Amino acid sequence: MLSSSCANSVLTPGVLRKVHHIALNVKDMQASRHFYGTILGLHELKGDEVPATLVELVAVGKVANFITPDGTILDLFGEPELSPPDPNPDKTFTRAYHLAFDIDPQLFEQAVAVIRDNQIAIAHGPVTRPTGRGVYFYDPDGFMIEIRCDPV
Repeated sequence: MLSSSCANSVLTPGVLRKVHHIALNVKDMQASRHFYGTILGLHELKGDEVPATLVELVAVGKVANFITPDGTILDLFGEPELSPPDPNPDKTFTRAYHLAFDIDPQLFEQAVAVIRDNQIAIAHGPVTRPTGRGVYFYDPDGFMIEIRCDPV
């Protein structure tokens, strides 16, 4: 529920239901579509699956939409003139740190092998922590991606 007092205006726990979508600016749409759709295996929305508000942008190749298994939408917005704050992604500062995908612990090593097989440089890991295992790497625009799993 929304609070009725402006002085204490807050959203109470449970009002925000889930992450609806994540939008990323990408320099090379084809490279990013290959990365998220082919390498990471996310389903790219096509035809009637594309939100009505984005149909025209998708048709001209300005936007691509993917859906994660839990229903979160990943929107890629083509920005061919996009330059990273620093060409070395280890030094790039953005407000967002990384995008993490969860995987079954039995499939974690397979995911690491896919990253290596596609010659994607691993930034950190694989690491094992009390919270599980993770591996960190960069998408084609230098945005950090994590694949992680719960402990076995």
